[in-house]
Amino acid sequence: MSTLASVDPQIADLIKAEERRQADTVKLIASENYVSKAVLEATGTVLTNKYSEGYPGKRYYEGQQVIDQIETLANERAKAVFGVNHANVQPYSGSPANLAIYMAFAQPGDTVMGMGLPFGGHLTHGWSVSATGKWFNPVRYGVRQDTGRIDLDEVRELALEHRPKLIFCGGTAIPRTIDFEGFASIAREVGAVLAADIAHIAGLVAGGAHPSPVGHADVISTTTHKTLRGPRGAMLMATTDEHATALNKAVFPGLQGGPHNHTTAAIAVALHEASTEAFRTYAHQVVANAKALAEELSGRGFDLVSGGTDNHLILLDLTPKGIGGKPAAQALDRAGLETNYNTVPFDTRKPFDPSGIRIGTPSVTSRGMGEAEMRQIGAWMDEVVTALSKGDAEAVIARVHNEVSELTAQFPAPGLS
Repeated sequence: MSTLASVDPQIADLIKAEERRQADTVKLIASENYVSKAVLEATGTVLTNKYSEGYPGKRYYEGQQVIDQIETLANERAKAVFGVNHANVQPYSGSPANLAIYMAFAQPGDTVMGMGLPFGGHLTHGWSVSATGKWFNPVRYGVRQDTGRIDLDEVRELALEHRPKLIFCGGTAIPRTIDFEGFASIAREVGAVLAADIAHIAGLVAGGAHPSPVGHADVISTTTHKTLRGPRGAMLMATTDEHATALNKAVFPGLQGGPHNHTTAAIAVALHEASTEAFRTYAHQVVANAKALAEELSGRGFDLVSGGTDNHLILLDLTPKGIGGKPAAQALDRAGLETNYNTVPFDTRKPFDPSGIRIGTPSVTSRGMGEAEMRQIGAWMDEVVTALSKGDAEAVIARVHNEVSELTAQFPAPGLS
């Protein structure tokens, strides 16, 4: 940081401030994590200087002797970690990766099917404000109101009625195990391509803490951050040559120019880390921590969508607490407990002021916290939310923030100096 501080001290100071914030906060946002120092170092390298349109061995620029080796290594590691025949590490992020799936297997106006955003799906699964909802004919499935879980009978009925070309399973606020085999059976019945979006659970899949879509889904998309603990990028995977060829053409030249080579290298490092026994231990602890936190919150009167969790994610409906998700998330943030407000299934409030908050355990697990710390975090959340509902929260928030700082000092965040 010494060079940056001398060239642009304002940005250097802001980065240091963010580092302090991340170190001092209990990060409970389900889509965030801490990368290792090695991943950070790979991200900030001279690889950012090189332009590499095309694929290894088939580039449009010379000077690819090293870059080709890096990208090939990243692809091979992805194939080994996830057990697939083909991998593409070039997508810039999760949304472009999903757009490539549409480009590979559908035409504008085709019927596509995905989980509705208010029920836990992603914008790119055909939601109205996304290009995928504007350029295609979206059909959306949700969850049962009585269980908060996906009803595959409903999914099958919708698929048989509308005959989509493409079906997405997976999402951003699904606390339960995804039945990839069940979705695959439906996709085969209607002749659709099944795309498994495992952006949230990729690290759990890699670590054996969640069933894999391999062998069920035709194509797989994922981000490389979140539970996988890599840089902010994405990957596409497939098991057949036909699907892989279509995906590769959709990524380049269909949607992108040159890949971000520094990100590719950092993805390779993260995949190397994901192949270790230590990573498997981490993945299973993420789930154990989420279950412990869910149990603590449920015992304190919180309403958990679907009644609990099977993975890293917990979705809380705060309606019984008498407050909205947005003021709760803001109060928790002031207390050093970082969450995000989130819609819940059948929410009666507006999306920007919804009824719920979404939390997850990847980041706290990466810091080495366990079930005991999850119970303490649940107690703090209850104290803040209860005080907020009574209209006198600031003293409680200040005290909890001090206690949070004492906890985070005991569990240094990976990658931070």
